[in-house]
Amino acid sequence: MSDTLAEQAPAAEEAPTVGDSAEGGALAGDTPDSDTPDGDTSDSETERSGPSLSPSRAADFMACPLLYRFRVIDRLPEPPSPAAARGTLVHAVLERLFDEPAAARTPAAARTLLVPQWDRLVEAEPELGGLFAEEAERQAWIDEAALMLDRYFTLEDPTRIEPSFREMSVTTLLESGLTLRGYIDRLDIAPTGELRIVDYKTGAAPREEYEARALFQMKFYALVLWRTRGTIPRLLQLIYLGNGEIMRYAPDEADLLATERKINALWQAIDRARTSGDWRPRQSRLCEWCAHQALCPVFGGTPPPLPELGSTELPVPDLASSALASSALASTDLASTQPADSGLAAHIPAQVANEI
Repeated sequence: MSDTLAEQAPAAEEAPTVGDSAEGGALAGDTPDSDTPDGDTSDSETERSGPSLSPSRAADFMACPLLYRFRVIDRLPEPPSPAAARGTLVHAVLERLFDEPAAARTPAAARTLLVPQWDRLVEAEPELGGLFAEEAERQAWIDEAALMLDRYFTLEDPTRIEPSFREMSVTTLLESGLTLRGYIDRLDIAPTGELRIVDYKTGAAPREEYEARALFQMKFYALVLWRTRGTIPRLLQLIYLGNGEIMRYAPDEADLLATERKINALWQAIDRARTSGDWRPRQSRLCEWCAHQALCPVFGGTPPPLPELGSTELPVPDLASSALASSALASTDLASTQPADSGLAAHIPAQVANEI
C-alpha cells in the first residue's frame, strides 16, 4: 500500500486512547521502552480490576518466563543501555517530526530535533545522562541515531503522510476477561476508513524464519483495534531503521482470531507459572543483553524470594471457566508435544511457542 493511505487523513493527534471506555479506557503511567512503546513492568493487577497483557510483556514471557517474573512480579530495576536509549530517542524524533508542516519534514529537520529531544529525555530520566563518560562518546552515539533517521527518509516520504495518531494508547477487554493494552507508534487512517499500523524498529529486520514472531506485536495491536473499532486494519507495517527494510503484512479475520486464541493460551501459561511459582529461565542469545544475570540460575545466581501471597501477587480470574478461554486452549493444542527447550516446557504450549 502506498503512502496515499494517509495523505488526506485528519490532522495528527498525540497520545490518544482507543479503547472500550466501559472497561477502563487508558492506562496511565506506562513508560515506553525503546522499540516496544507498550513496554512497562505494570502487568501486575493490584491497581486494576483484572489481568492485562501488553505485547512487550508477552514477548518477555515467551523469551524467558523468569525475565517476565523479574520485570512484572519482582519489578527489578534495569539500568539504561545506549541501544535502548537510542531507540527511545529515534522514536521521539519521528513522533515530533510530524509536528512540522509537511514541506518542513526533511532529514535536516529531523537531525535538528535530536539534541533537544535527548535533553528532554535526560531531564525526565536523569540516569540517562550517565550513559556516556565523555562527550565524544555521546556525540558518536548521536551520530548513529542521525544515520537511522537519514535511513528513514529512504523508506518513507513524510511530506506525503499525515498520521491520524502518534504514540497511541490502545486497550480492549477480551471476552475471556483479559485486557490487552499497548502503544502504537503511528496509525494512518485513509479517507475511506482503511487503517495502517506503523511501528518503528531501530534494529535490523529479522530473517524469514523469525518474521512470524516479529509480526506478533503488530497482530496484537490489530486485534485491539478490530475489537474497539470494528475494522480489521488493512496493513501492518514494520519499519526497520537498522538496515533500511520494511516488512508489510495484510491481516484477515482468521489471523486475528488465531492471535486472540494464542494470547488467551499464553495468559493461561503465565497464570500457571504465577500459581505454581515456577518461573523457569530459558537460555538463549538474548541472555547476553539481560540485566539480571546475577540473579539467574543459568549463570549461577539465585532469584530473590517471591513476594508473599497477597502482597504484590497478580489477582487473576479463572479464565478457563469461560467458554471462549476453553475453546482457545483447545485450539492451541495444550496437550501437544512440548518444546525441546525444557525451560519453557511447563509454561508455553508448543504450538503457541512455535507460532507466535
